[in-house]
Amino acid sequence: MEPHTWWLFVGMTFVVSATPGPNMLLVMRTSARSGFRMALGSMAGCMSSLLLMMSLSAAGLGALLLAFPTVFDTLRLLGAAYLAYLGWSCWRAPVDDAPDRQVRSSRAGDSVWALYRQGALVAASNPKAILFAAAFFPQFIHPSQPELPQFGILLATFSVIEVGWYLVYALSGHSLSHYLQRPQVRRGFNRVTGGAFMGFAALMAGLRS
Repeated sequence: MEPHTWWLFVGMTFVVSATPGPNMLLVMRTSARSGFRMALGSMAGCMSSLLLMMSLSAAGLGALLLAFPTVFDTLRLLGAAYLAYLGWSCWRAPVDDAPDRQVRSSRAGDSVWALYRQGALVAASNPKAILFAAAFFPQFIHPSQPELPQFGILLATFSVIEVGWYLVYALSGHSLSHYLQRPQVRRGFNRVTGGAFMGFAALMAGLRS
């Protein structure tokens, strides 16, 4: 792989990863509500799904989804339904009059595994990631060179950039925790994040392969 090709991939991936989406929103919300350390579970879940989906795309699943649009549409609608459910849950999340530090303390016992699973489901809810990888990665792979090492370099580069943006969003969410000590602010935060998840669900439901 030529250095200029790799740098082009870095630049494009940096912009794509920075774009707010369900994964980034989930990481930011988890950090704001449960703390930065707990957000690491959401990050790990999101990355696990993304790496799996991109590996599947390299194995040809992206072409399979394009060949059978009914399968793609089924996965897309299931993903949209999960995001809508998550958005409704955020919207309806109970808010009491306790200082948010007490709420955070009570949630400190939340299972990291539960946050990991939630992150994995949110990332997996978008089958477009498979098609994106199937269309995006081959643009940077030189056909005259072994493909697997090149794919490994691109996947590792993508992972570093994606995790870097997760950390940025998590730190941003953590900075919001001070303002979430007031119940009315927590309620507004729940409504905004819940509405955003439902908006992503509506967009996904309207997408076509």
